[in-house]
Amino acid sequence: MRLRAKLLGLESGGKSVVILNKDDAEDMGVLALGRVRVGLGGRELTAIVNTTTALIGSGSIGICEEVRRALGASEGDELEVEPTPPPRSLHSIRNKLRGRKLAYGELLEIVRDVVEGNLSDIEIAAFVTALHAFGLDLDEATGLSMAMVATGNTLDLDRPLIVDKHSIGGVPGDKTTLLVVPIIAACGLTIPKSSSRAITSAAGTADRAEALMPVDLGIEEMRGVVERTNGCIVWGGSLHLAPADDLFIRVEHPLSIDPLLLPSIMSKKKAVGAKLLVVDIPCGRGAKVKTIGEADLLANDFMELGGRLGIQVRCAVTYGEQPIGYAIGPALEAREALGALMGRSAPPDLLDKAVDIAGILLDMAGRGDGRALALEALRSGRAEEKMREIIEAQGGDPEVGPEDIAIGDRRFEIRSERAGYVLWIDNASMAELARLAGCPRDKGAGILLHKKVGDRVEEGEPLFTIYAERGPKLQQAVEALEGMRAIGVGERMEMLIHEVRERALARRAVPLDR
Repeated sequence: MRLRAKLLGLESGGKSVVILNKDDAEDMGVLALGRVRVGLGGRELTAIVNTTTALIGSGSIGICEEVRRALGASEGDELEVEPTPPPRSLHSIRNKLRGRKLAYGELLEIVRDVVEGNLSDIEIAAFVTALHAFGLDLDEATGLSMAMVATGNTLDLDRPLIVDKHSIGGVPGDKTTLLVVPIIAACGLTIPKSSSRAITSAAGTADRAEALMPVDLGIEEMRGVVERTNGCIVWGGSLHLAPADDLFIRVEHPLSIDPLLLPSIMSKKKAVGAKLLVVDIPCGRGAKVKTIGEADLLANDFMELGGRLGIQVRCAVTYGEQPIGYAIGPALEAREALGALMGRSAPPDLLDKAVDIAGILLDMAGRGDGRALALEALRSGRAEEKMREIIEAQGGDPEVGPEDIAIGDRRFEIRSERAGYVLWIDNASMAELARLAGCPRDKGAGILLHKKVGDRVEEGEPLFTIYAERGPKLQQAVEALEGMRAIGVGERMEMLIHEVRERALARRAVPLDR
């Protein structure tokens, strides 16, 4: 059937989507979410169908921007449209829904169809749900990792040894990467760090780094920075390293499940050519992983999967029951990290964690006492100098100081209603307040803690300050404090956490920031 192109000017999230008049769809025997092959001038693609009785008239076909670009179509062009069977990968997805183990070829077919936009969100959700329900063993995790690498870009560096670090996330204020990368690069190792933006947290590493320098680099720009400085901190979304991961996350996030954690992380490390990797697994109340036993089991899986992919992995199980440092939010965290690199009273927990993780990587590389080397690189100023090299290479101002990083001029201070000690800090509440204040989009929004767990507090003394760039956002965060216990203060650990007076739907969000 020949149909006239009607340009919709709509993006469809990377998928090839067309809209048919319901009469034309019925004539071709195609239902909504079925597929058609669309061709123009020797180019063709398979598109997912939506139908309408009003938006598109009979004899026309509405095409999204992805289809327009792929075909080079203009308004009114005549397109050849014919029904086509669904992708073969759907057969494999149905098999996984029955609990069957999938081979590499089947997984590659699924991942390729995800990347090429041949599967609808419903079909991707079915696959992700099947993985969550039936699990994926290490053979499947290996296959998925390799398939995700095969369907994206890779960074080929002419360096003898590439190292990397990664955190599974879940703890607010974790700006450790902003210290580890320059420490490692200053010690002569190559660390091409690609990072995520925040999805459920107040700030991802890319958001923090963007307060210091551009992070939206292409793969060749990334290569140039690494060759000049030994390191970089860039946003992974612009690199197309394992691009299927972002598409899977879009489905995982609303379902609050994360069955692809291992292949998601390991595929990106394989794509940059890492040979040595430290995985940070924060542990405890308020973290993704609640117990040390759970963390050790996850560490075993990371190390086994790494071995299968040719990556030597060690895991650092770290304390995750309160935010790292005192700052939460892109600009506030960038200020704190830069200040730590400059030797300006670094928070002890941030300093300790960064030096430990960098030390493990240096140990793995055979550099002797890794922790001592990492600490020396920090205290001597070599790490700060390296960070400024990276900032300049990525297009930022190498002379930037903490005071140059703008933070929100709207603020609200929360004071303690009683004297005692800080007994606990609720990570989820802190992240929620920071996001309500405008994080991560408003770089200057966030929270600055004045007290941490174990600190003495007097009645009326400040506990934390909320920063915002816009008044309504600040008001939104302040109103959310009603009925929220973000910080617990008392003379001793109290047995009652809180009272539940009526039935409510429990909310448990899985942080998916990578």
